[in-house]
Amino acid sequence: MTAPGLRERKKARTRQLIADAAARLFAERGYEQVAVSDVAREAEVSEQTVYNYFQTQDQLVTDRDRLIRARPAGTTPAAAIREFVLDSVEGIRRIPAEQWRGELGFLAAISPTVHRIALEMSDRQASALAAAIGETDAVPPEMAKLRGIALAGVFQIIITEAGRRTREGQSQNQIADQLRPAIEAVLDDLDRWFTPATD
Repeated sequence: MTAPGLRERKKARTRQLIADAAARLFAERGYEQVAVSDVAREAEVSEQTVYNYFQTQDQLVTDRDRLIRARPAGTTPAAAIREFVLDSVEGIRRIPAEQWRGELGFLAAISPTVHRIALEMSDRQASALAAAIGETDAVPPEMAKLRGIALAGVFQIIITEAGRRTREGQSQNQIADQLRPAIEAVLDDLDRWFTPATD
């Protein structure tokens, strides 16, 4: 009974390792300048392993759409990504202090070029999330797009606030402590908005 759980956790760790490596390279070089082979080297896995988890390079930017497509019936898109989002906030604490100022949030706060890259990544993320919502919810394309933008905005808030607060001198623990309730409130609002009205 424990083996599948362990296997799934290992797969999740590998997926996160690859996604983190890709994010670092995109932030450093720009999306167009990074090849899948670069990500594989950075993550210390084979190219085939990268493709096992991410079929295209765009999916390396974000696979949050997978969470939406796989969500149980009756679960809103906001609820589907909630655990992932909150874990991202908690992950701020887990980044080694000596690496923290090399993360996307701080780099975007001090570099106009990286800031632009972060916005481009957010736009790609919004499009991927909108596509997933359009495939799984009975909503017009325009509404799916708006919801995708809203969900991508949650990740953008985390990136922006992490960078701003770091520049202001807050510690990683302070940032996570203060950001978590704010992000929970945003997700609660989005969940209410995405919940279909009942008569």
